[in-house]
Amino acid sequence: MSDIERAKENLGGHAICLCKGDSIITDDGRGISPMMKFIGENKDLRGYSAADIIVGKAAAMLFVKAGVVAVHGKVMSKAGKEYLESHGISCTFDTLTDNIIDRSGKDICPMEKAVAHISEADVGYEALREKIAEMRGGKG
Repeated sequence: MSDIERAKENLGGHAICLCKGDSIITDDGRGISPMMKFIGENKDLRGYSAADIIVGKAAAMLFVKAGVVAVHGKVMSKAGKEYLESHGISCTFDTLTDNIIDRSGKDICPMEKAVAHISEADVGYEALREKIAEMRGGKG
């Protein structure tokens, strides 16, 4: 079984599952928080395959920054798919959508808005850190 197949198989009940060889990492955090945490902790995810509940451009940038090689999203936005493919990352999805919607269901996700016009993964990561801090009432 491939790493991406194992990641998909082990996603059930989790927000994200990353697999590489015998290593399986799962997290139940909401949105992009697991990947933000892993990157912030300098966790080496190079060569891992990831299965995630929702993959928009924000998540795609984090996967690129982390060195993930394959991604499956239960829901994937067109922008997320294009970003992954433009960086040579194979990706699959259950549902492809135009946009990732916020938790209220009324607008585009604020993380997606934060990276909409950014093309560099490192710049996107910093923009996401600032947006999260702003939403938590702090400063970037």
